[in-house]
Amino acid sequence: MQYRNFGEKIDFKPSALGFGAMRLPVIDGKHDIIDEKKSIKMIRYSIDKGLNYIDTAWPYHGRNSEIVVGKAIKNGYRDKIKIATKLPSWEIKKPEDMDKYLNEQLAKLGVKQIDFYLLHTLNKDFWNNLLKHDVFSWIRKIKDEGKINYIGFSFHGRIDTFKKIVDAYEWDFCQIQYNYLNEKHQAGLEGLKYASSRGLGIVIMEPLLGGRLAERQPEQIQQIFDSSSIERTNADWALQWLWNQAEVSLVLSGMSNLQQVKENINSALNSGINSLNEEELKIIKKVVSKYKDINPVNCTGCEYCMPCPNGVSIPEIISIYNTAHIYNQYKENKKRYEQMDEKNKASACIDCHICETKCPQNLNISKIMDRIEDYF
Repeated sequence: MQYRNFGEKIDFKPSALGFGAMRLPVIDGKHDIIDEKKSIKMIRYSIDKGLNYIDTAWPYHGRNSEIVVGKAIKNGYRDKIKIATKLPSWEIKKPEDMDKYLNEQLAKLGVKQIDFYLLHTLNKDFWNNLLKHDVFSWIRKIKDEGKINYIGFSFHGRIDTFKKIVDAYEWDFCQIQYNYLNEKHQAGLEGLKYASSRGLGIVIMEPLLGGRLAERQPEQIQQIFDSSSIERTNADWALQWLWNQAEVSLVLSGMSNLQQVKENINSALNSGINSLNEEELKIIKKVVSKYKDINPVNCTGCEYCMPCPNGVSIPEIISIYNTAHIYNQYKENKKRYEQMDEKNKASACIDCHICETKCPQNLNISKIMDRIEDYF
């Protein structure tokens, strides 16, 4: 395994690859029913191969991810791994709530201390809410109590808000969405370099855009990859592009089966800063240009927008719409859309905009639903 620096403040070298526990294998397609046996096997296999950082959070898998991670790190694995989890910022209504969630997370994980603790999915509104409840005093308190070691935040908002948050406190690290299609999205490349200049360790999430960058690409994009003299999978292209950058401390991958774990570990073994040559970097630039031409909605399928209070299946609808466009498969995807229950279709959107306050991509979902309904 390759290991990297974690900013200027953290005395720990993380593995290039981190295990993101938000897309674990499930039973009967039910997101909140994790297949514990498979998940534990995957997590322990990755640790045995040198991975030393696991990321989870309060809402993942219907609040069950932390429980399964806690089970996976028993039997001697706790000493080999660093655990990261997150305070659900949107749930904080009063100062006492912060202790309530942290204490329950410690219990679910079965640990006395959380190594890396983050304020989850910060944007302007969630940040202001935490400030209102004196989050800095609380951070000092839980550090003094030994309940957490390093403090950071994950971010889904505008670059100006990101910089304000970085400058507001002596953070140890941060976590941002970043991949070759998101250089100018949210924190993006500008935020990556800004946080690095302040000495923060930087964790990368959504390196494969919810798996979309790992799949076989539309023909005009796949041809660009295939034109390279270097053979690698689409996932490896995306991961190596990230590891090529010195500011990146580690890359999280939300792996759903053991084969993905093995493939990503193999990619990490072959990673390195400034390891891509000029030809490879040109390939990525061509892919980015072509991909932006054909992808209508930049949704990662994270499901933060769910549940919709009126039952609209937002991520599924957008996925059907994007697939129809990207792969030029209107008839097939129109049929998929028509087979959905009427109460789950885009036409059921009542423009309440609740989903838009939760969307990490800041998508105008209500207008997108109107567009998709008209399209199909």
